[in-house]
Amino acid sequence: MAHIDYYFSTLSPFAYLAGDGLERIAARHGADVIYKPLDIMALFARTGGTPPAERHPSRNVYRAQELARQATKRGMALNLKPAHWPTNPAPSSYAIIAAQNAGGGDTGALVQSVLRACWAEERDIAEDAVVRDCLAWAGFDPALADSGLLSGAETYAANLEQAVEAGVFGSPFYVADSGQMFWGQDRLEDLDMHLDGRL
Repeated sequence: MAHIDYYFSTLSPFAYLAGDGLERIAARHGADVIYKPLDIMALFARTGGTPPAERHPSRNVYRAQELARQATKRGMALNLKPAHWPTNPAPSSYAIIAAQNAGGGDTGALVQSVLRACWAEERDIAEDAVVRDCLAWAGFDPALADSGLLSGAETYAANLEQAVEAGVFGSPFYVADSGQMFWGQDRLEDLDMHLDGRL
């Protein structure tokens, strides 16, 4: 069975724009996915990246245009300046980690719900009520927002270390068990072709 490590930030608009693309690809290939939310700002600091607020204005202008284009292309609602961004990504990340460990729901749907809450629904994904709603919507026990804090924090930190070791430097980032890496929602087609043996 193929395996994919999926590194992402719950603050990433490009992870939001990936939609359910990874899940559809994994289902097609019978691939196992491990969701690895991480601290994107810490990852940038470790791998030579620059937070959006510190980038040259020309880069941010292009980023805004590209986000709008990609959202339109995919028919997805997107607020380029969410009311609650940036916010603390830890609570939502811990909940995703706890849910994946607990099982009983759809982890991919949970990730998409959290990202949609931030980028399309003007909700603060650092708030317990929002995290609980996302957990429930994806079929998980909302109480995981509380019970998974300690293990979530440990895994969240470990995900960052694993990402740096694996060569990850952005979000979304997909690492196949072959060692092939794919950065960005616009590389999902390449991941699909790779798993199919065509790339």
